[in-house]
Amino acid sequence: MTMNTQWSEAIDRWTVSLRAAGRVETTIGTRREHLRWCAAAIPCGPWDVTGDDLVEWTGSRTWARETRRGVRASLRSFYAWGVTSGRVATSPAAGLAPVRASEPRPRPASNTAVDLAMRVARPRERVMVRLAAEAGLRRAEVAQVHHRDLVEDLGGWSLVVHGKGSRERTVPLSPGLALELRTLIHNAGGGWAFPGDDGGHLSPRWVGKLVTGLLPEDVTMHALRHRFATRAYGVDRDLLSVQTLLGHASPVTTRVYVQVPDDALRRTVLAIA
Repeated sequence: MTMNTQWSEAIDRWTVSLRAAGRVETTIGTRREHLRWCAAAIPCGPWDVTGDDLVEWTGSRTWARETRRGVRASLRSFYAWGVTSGRVATSPAAGLAPVRASEPRPRPASNTAVDLAMRVARPRERVMVRLAAEAGLRRAEVAQVHHRDLVEDLGGWSLVVHGKGSRERTVPLSPGLALELRTLIHNAGGGWAFPGDDGGHLSPRWVGKLVTGLLPEDVTMHALRHRFATRAYGVDRDLLSVQTLLGHASPVTTRVYVQVPDDALRRTVLAIA
């Protein structure tokens, strides 16, 4: 993928502004990738692009709906920065039509999938699986677990989780998971639960690869987080609690993770019959 110097310099400067605003590195990486696609497809420089150029380019692609939503957000962010920084008078992305979000399609991993992973997992991989399936952690959050994040109070052990956007949340741990995690950390040297070369711990990508490799072919590590969300919602039907446990900024996002139990739907229908 090639792009001219004007695009390259603009994207680099925009990246600095995103980082200064505290955007998460994974989000920055995605935004940069979207702009690289645009730079490779449209021959002129970024400040000569028109609204018609963007409509023609995005309209010619057969992306999934969420990818299309992401690209639109990246373009609008980039050109809003261009306007604010005085690089362009008006944003050519301002007129891009909104893309309707996909309908929620929760995909929780089944008990069979989790049992399979647990049977073949090594000790550290078992803890990775349990942190995702029983505490709802993302792969990046699993990778960063450290002994200092474990907190004990009268109710038992909890874990301080370092989430997206530098947001922290505290997730209670079951006694069994807490014991297994503490044992793993002790055996690893008392610091990182999963030591590695990414700032002292394993990279999120590697954690995801290890866990997904234990699961059936069509199941990902993220499906374990969906499983946790669905099971947590089933306890009290309390979406706000699930949102807090998952570290979501909005309950709308949480709803995407929760598969409403069939028995709840059946009770609702029978109650009005």
